[in-house]
Amino acid sequence: MHKNYRIKNGIVRIVLHIICIFVLIICVIPLYLLFLNATRKSIDIISGLSFMPGTNLIENFKGLLEYCENMDYNLIRSFFNSCVISILSTSLCVYFSALTAYAFHAYEFKGKKILFGIVMLIIMIPGQLGMIGFYNLVVDLHIIDTIIPLTLPAIASASTVFFITQYLKANFSKDYIEAARVDGGNEFYIFNLITLPIVKPSLLTMGIMGIVSSWNNFMGPLLYLQSTDKYTLPLIAYQIGIATDIDYGVQYLALALTILPLMIVYFFFSKQIINGVAAGGVKE
Repeated sequence: MHKNYRIKNGIVRIVLHIICIFVLIICVIPLYLLFLNATRKSIDIISGLSFMPGTNLIENFKGLLEYCENMDYNLIRSFFNSCVISILSTSLCVYFSALTAYAFHAYEFKGKKILFGIVMLIIMIPGQLGMIGFYNLVVDLHIIDTIIPLTLPAIASASTVFFITQYLKANFSKDYIEAARVDGGNEFYIFNLITLPIVKPSLLTMGIMGIVSSWNNFMGPLLYLQSTDKYTLPLIAYQIGIATDIDYGVQYLALALTILPLMIVYFFFSKQIINGVAAGGVKE
């Protein structure tokens, strides 16, 4: 009987490994082809699918720079804009969401369950539904063509509040808070110097996801940014992608340059993401 169990367990593991490899291939091939086509000529891309790299990378890069110069696009500036918006919005999102989650975990007050229910309800509402109203608000406040509407609203992130709240429930005892209060610590001291270090894995997880989400944000910059010197990298990649007078290899290269920073970030911080998600689901 024990032998049959081992055989069944081995078969299940083999099947799971095969499924994981299959899913990995499906995910990797489009990215591989994207970076591959960034090195090929337009005529080669049109002629058919190939899994071998081309020799036109330098020419494509020169073509990209030339097109950006003609259209008054600045790649370096757009990269800097994307970095500023991503880092600022993510910092605001993580800090104030953690502060809100701390309030839900540390305090008992009337209507707490109702408020937390509203937070969960907001998670299920698509953000696109409020775009028209928010755009009108941005115009009325005269902050159009600034990074304010792309960064400040990140303070209110229901999904981040929910995730950090669950992490606090699983890994942060209220005894720490009570002990700090007995020692004379005020609430901001307890939050900043005691709570934040303990919930660091959840902050890193939400921070990395926030950077990826903000970096990939296309609709926001398209709505609120008007000056080309304030464009983000995905917005310039979109403008190049819809151009009809440009080489396909140059278009693929623009897309590859937009995705590459995210792949680098995930490569270095993927372990933190996995550890943060796993720790949030384990009661210590």
